[in-house]
Amino acid sequence: MTAEKLRETPDAGGAYPRLTDEQIATLGRCGERRRTTAGEVLYREGQRERPLHVVLAGLVTTVEGLGTARERTVRVHGERRFLDELGLLTGQPSFVSAVVAEPGEVLVVPVPELLDAVRDDQQLGDLLLRCFLRRRELLLDAVEGIRIIGSRYSPDARRLRELAARNRVPHTWVDCEDHPDVEGMLRRLGVRPEETPVVIWRDQVLRNPSNQDLARLAGLRPGDRTRTCDLVVVGAGPAGLASAVYGASEGLQTVVVEATATGGQAGTSSRIENYLGFPAGISGGELADRAVVQAERFGADFVLPGEAVRLRRHGPDHVVELDDGTELRGRTVVIATGARYRKLDLPRLTEFEGTSLFYAATTMETGFCTRRPITIVGGGNSAGQATVFLSRYASAVHLVINHGDLRRDMSRYLVDQIEQLPNVRVLPYTEIRELAGHGGRLEQVVVQNVRTGERSELGCAALFVFIGATPCTRWLAGTVDLDEGGYVRTGARPDAGEWRELLETSLDGVLAVGDVRSGSIKRVASAVGEGAMAVRLIHQYLARRGRLVGSHH
Repeated sequence: MTAEKLRETPDAGGAYPRLTDEQIATLGRCGERRRTTAGEVLYREGQRERPLHVVLAGLVTTVEGLGTARERTVRVHGERRFLDELGLLTGQPSFVSAVVAEPGEVLVVPVPELLDAVRDDQQLGDLLLRCFLRRRELLLDAVEGIRIIGSRYSPDARRLRELAARNRVPHTWVDCEDHPDVEGMLRRLGVRPEETPVVIWRDQVLRNPSNQDLARLAGLRPGDRTRTCDLVVVGAGPAGLASAVYGASEGLQTVVVEATATGGQAGTSSRIENYLGFPAGISGGELADRAVVQAERFGADFVLPGEAVRLRRHGPDHVVELDDGTELRGRTVVIATGARYRKLDLPRLTEFEGTSLFYAATTMETGFCTRRPITIVGGGNSAGQATVFLSRYASAVHLVINHGDLRRDMSRYLVDQIEQLPNVRVLPYTEIRELAGHGGRLEQVVVQNVRTGERSELGCAALFVFIGATPCTRWLAGTVDLDEGGYVRTGARPDAGEWRELLETSLDGVLAVGDVRSGSIKRVASAVGEGAMAVRLIHQYLARRGRLVGSHH
């Protein structure tokens, strides 16, 4: 290794700071110093249980593919820097190996002792969490990670990519449409077309795996699916995460089940700029990651992925049945499953879904619109946030709204930003009438001005739809009262002779919060507030029945 390659990686936006003497002393009280030798491996790619390492002397490299033909150095760290990223706190496997390049000394701090130390030193805890979150973002672009190989037109490939992207798992997408030699290689290896997509990481090969298979490989949170607990939270959007944090912190044994990824719809937002306490804005992914770490610190258990398919009573308790056949039993349940975006009523819609038509705007979708024209439908904040974000990648953005005033449903700060974007054109009083393309690739949309009747054709490589939502309540049919729109009814209903608290459903011990609740305010802040409020009502419910929190049958 040359001196050039051993040059320490620059601090990227505060991701790799040097610890102060006081911070090292704090960690030193719960860790162990030890000497290192050149070539020593501190932890390996794929290793889950590992301590925090602080470099006191010498140099340590992080390496991808250690010992293989694709081995390469990712980062180089020197004195006073600490290693690792978010996976250290969440129990995910490491996506790199840490190798001593120049001998020296490290401070080794086990994770349980680390968590104890940062409870007493808030400044140090904030520093570690901020750096770990930033490093996960950088890692997504720095390593190959898990490879997903398949066709962009495959629904299964889309499913796996969405799970990896929304859970911020480092991965590389290999599209067989762009690399026909890869498809030939798979055939030579005996992989049949029906066995694609293929997922590869290190020495593991999965053929068209389920979401659960990919989650196990990536070290997502499998949770304990057999325990009885005080509170089962169904859904890990802002409302569900707030219930998890407050429930666990107040002594409730809490389990959170989520079908796809923490953060819900808010987790797909590139920037939330009007959430209290974050004047510079915060991405939905980072907000979710912070909440999950916080909830787990208080003892909450996460089951992911796991989709609720039924709710039923079991004596005085409730059982949430999951799609894999397992059951979660809880004394109380918080329904926080949110809502899904509505779909356009158009011919050929399903032909383009997942390949050219999307209901979220994340980094995963940018590959479909880089230097290409796109169309966004919707006049609310979700459409506005998507417009601002995707305008950085697309050659042109057409924002289609069916009324005349963008300020009617969209926050002013977003409208102001959109008006300054040179490649964005707003089309008022306009609706989409037709989709055109072939082979699953969208090429054009036909729009019509609803006032003049004039039709026009727009070149369009990707269509993004944000036209409202429908609640995720199919799994609740016949168990709790729903309104005419399918949202969960809560609170007092004098006409029916029911006097319940604001968030209580028609079923004792079951509450609903966030977007899934009838009459809710569709904002992150209000969802968080409802999630926190639910925990206070749960304590009242348990107290009325004289049931001790944390007790077991």
